[in-house]
Amino acid sequence: MKTNLAESIRNTPEGQEANDILRACVHCGFCTATCPTYQLLGDELDSPRGRIYLIKEVVEGNEVTAKTQLHLDRCLTCRSCETTCPSGVRYGRLVDIGRNIVDKYVPRSPVDVAMRSALNFVLPRQYIFKPLLRVGQALRPLLPASLSGKVPNTVAANTTWPAPRHARKMLVLDGCVQPALAPDINPATARVLDRIDISLIKADAAGCCGAVTFHLNKQDAALNYMRRNIDAWWPFVEQGVEAIVMTASGCGTMVRDYAHLLANDPDYAEKAQRITDMTRDISEIISGELPELKKQVEEVPAFDHGTKPRIAFHSPCSLQHGQQLRGGAEQALMAAGFELTTVPDSHLCCGSAGTYSILQETLPKRLLKNKVAALESGHPVAIATANIGCLTHIQSGSEIQVRHWIELIDERLTAR
Repeated sequence: MKTNLAESIRNTPEGQEANDILRACVHCGFCTATCPTYQLLGDELDSPRGRIYLIKEVVEGNEVTAKTQLHLDRCLTCRSCETTCPSGVRYGRLVDIGRNIVDKYVPRSPVDVAMRSALNFVLPRQYIFKPLLRVGQALRPLLPASLSGKVPNTVAANTTWPAPRHARKMLVLDGCVQPALAPDINPATARVLDRIDISLIKADAAGCCGAVTFHLNKQDAALNYMRRNIDAWWPFVEQGVEAIVMTASGCGTMVRDYAHLLANDPDYAEKAQRITDMTRDISEIISGELPELKKQVEEVPAFDHGTKPRIAFHSPCSLQHGQQLRGGAEQALMAAGFELTTVPDSHLCCGSAGTYSILQETLPKRLLKNKVAALESGHPVAIATANIGCLTHIQSGSEIQVRHWIELIDERLTAR
């Protein structure tokens, strides 16, 4: 695609990056076949190809309108289009650049500004989010249906964390909302890794990965979250931890991007590259230890009546498209003795997409309805996933229990 960037952006890092991405696009349209919003709306401007054209107009200095903002806001940033694209267009990065520019020219309504500011203030801060969540849960019976459905339940958890005792040590990101919404996920991960001779440890000073803030177009603030995490992790890196484990695939996608986003920071570029190189989704760790996992499973009783529980696995967009990781969690579940159902259209987004399900009204509901129907079509006893946002969103639309897949592995290994 030919481009002629505006003088104001031409010589900036963002402008040069946008130019390279735009020039890679050949407008073939393959992306439209896998774009969730295009599938629902049938509008070219709600497809990656259409949004790329809109962003091209923006960076070339043409008029920026509320219509442009609307179509960019409707994008889930699921990056399914990147998986489909034969030209390797880095659409996710391009839409981040485009949104950031558009928001500088198109004012949002006071309600929208207030909502985004509240999300940006509350979600990354555990000490604020957790008590507010508990208040919302206590008041849930009194809330109208439109609001009560947005307040997730917190499942009682086994938060026992084994003491570090193995030569192999890995760090884990605690995250921001996950400890309040599903406090068992990281302890379950620590228990599973402990059984295969790996100790999982936390850096207490680390927190939100920066994804929420970054995708709400507070990108400078998000970079500060990234620097804080790097500072918190660095002493452990110097002590020789083997990897930085992500139990929320959305966080993993962001942390893997630290090197790129901090590439122009002379104080953090080298460290950010090291952090990116060390980042692993928990599915990568467990799939690399399948023989040991199978050995552990052999030591616990078989399932009742010798039947394998049927599990529907939802692969989050951040796992299969953002990180291009497929099959690891599924292999681990099967190694633990579960049977996986077939899930139609498994490449499509569930509609969670970070704050998307909060900021958008109708599209997340339609996507959720379709996803739940697909997941329940195989009559599973439980639904498993790999990202806290997907977990809570899907649970809001299904009567079947939704769990992080590592919790199912942990419960299987503790069966006696």
